[in-house]
Amino acid sequence: MQIILGSVEAPGGFRFKPPYPKPATIHPKPHCKTTPGAPLDGPHLGFVHGPEDLCLKEDGSPARIDKAFTWENPMSAHGLMHMVISNAHAGDPYKIDTLFMYMANMSWNSSMNTRGVIDMLTDQDENGEYVIPRIIYSDAYSSEMVAYADLILPDATYLERHDCISLLDRPICEADGLADAIRWPVIEPDRDVRGFQSVLCELGAKLDLPGFVNEDGTQKYADYGDYIVSHERKPGIGPLAGFRGDGSDSGRGAPNPKQLERYIENGGFFVEHVPEGANYYKPWNSAYQDWAVKMGIIDSPQPYLFQLYVEPMRKFQRAAEGHGDRQPPEHLRDRIKETLDPLPIWYAPAEDSHIDLTEYPIHALTQRPMAMYHSWGTQNAWLRQIHGMNPLYLPSKLMQENNLIDGEWAKVSSVHGSITVPVMEMAALNENTVWTWNAIGKRKGAWALDEQAPEATKGFLLNHLIHELLPPKGDGLRWANSDPITGQAAWFDLRVKIEKAPPPSESQPALPTLNSPVQQGPKNLEWKVGE
Repeated sequence: MQIILGSVEAPGGFRFKPPYPKPATIHPKPHCKTTPGAPLDGPHLGFVHGPEDLCLKEDGSPARIDKAFTWENPMSAHGLMHMVISNAHAGDPYKIDTLFMYMANMSWNSSMNTRGVIDMLTDQDENGEYVIPRIIYSDAYSSEMVAYADLILPDATYLERHDCISLLDRPICEADGLADAIRWPVIEPDRDVRGFQSVLCELGAKLDLPGFVNEDGTQKYADYGDYIVSHERKPGIGPLAGFRGDGSDSGRGAPNPKQLERYIENGGFFVEHVPEGANYYKPWNSAYQDWAVKMGIIDSPQPYLFQLYVEPMRKFQRAAEGHGDRQPPEHLRDRIKETLDPLPIWYAPAEDSHIDLTEYPIHALTQRPMAMYHSWGTQNAWLRQIHGMNPLYLPSKLMQENNLIDGEWAKVSSVHGSITVPVMEMAALNENTVWTWNAIGKRKGAWALDEQAPEATKGFLLNHLIHELLPPKGDGLRWANSDPITGQAAWFDLRVKIEKAPPPSESQPALPTLNSPVQQGPKNLEWKVGE
């Protein structure tokens, strides 16, 4: 609508933040060709522009374990992390021998079907061997996933390591300014841990990966801080845009050994404001395009037109209609025709066609609080006082219909399962939607928390109600509970029913206590600020 109105990149309208705008065609495409002893043939993530860009083997089967960039979800630019364990367990599209994960708490709050995923991680075959043979995991905390790993690589916290909030990945820019930032160690670890990025630099050198060794075979980057300063994606372009060269260059410039020191002196960030006259109409403003080239955002001016009619999506539709050499499997033709429309359309969530909407009339949503990244945050003593538990928030209508008041309990059921949780009233405009925070609820034995901590007794996950697969159709196929275009997990498509329940001793389901590899944290923390 804003494109039609002409308000994009205009005062009062939607405005791009650097490093955007960029035409879609400037981005890399996904790559999947592997050769023993050689690097991948290109980035593993990217943007597809037609069936020719899909990650398929010669027989048409998925090349990736998550089935990203296939006919099932062609434009899955972020991959399908939520399907990795399920697919590995099913051996679909193939079996794996080692699963290596970082910070993704996939045996708890980062997975749909949490109980089912736990069973997959511990399932054994007829020979008594694990179906997923080996799991390597890195985390800074004793999360729920740690319990299921064969090898744990302890990570450092954000206060103990370098991090880079780069223009190359989710920067902190504003519409009128290009900006990036760092984190840097402010305390020394008091235990045997190392920042995971630094460990990767060393592992890369030990494996003799070309990007991590010098010509003489020695390790190229001493640690992640060295990598941030020294790595160049292309000549003059590195992870950080500020204080390059002798410290006076921005955007492009040779590596500066003192770059991190300059960032710290500047408060940990760098900003370069868009010049006056380049602020608006960026895709077609020559002043902005020239500035973007100077800053290393693009290599040459890249004006482009918005596509109201998205041609790449039409290419997939045409393939489903029988055009072209690369053809989708028969069972997906109709879905591709329906959903990959080149014009904006609406279609019902996939789960709606598999359940009785009168029996499950309520939408249920879950999302992480702003103070938390994955699960990291709950162990913070200050934040625990703010969100040490999470009720299910119900609109006034549903509270009244079920004769509920704040602090009472309700049984919430989906077609997949049920939970029993505390509720709280909210004055919401949408009378048929409930929601709660994700990742507040913890499993007993994890996070060095007391077994009776509120996170473990009154906190809960909505994830138990959401399956990573749609209900079976009777065709023997595994249909992912994901968007048919992007592969985005259908977290917000969940439908439930609610009824008042007698108060249990703790939120249900209550899983057995994990054996913790770390000691329980102190009950009380005290510190003095100032004189």
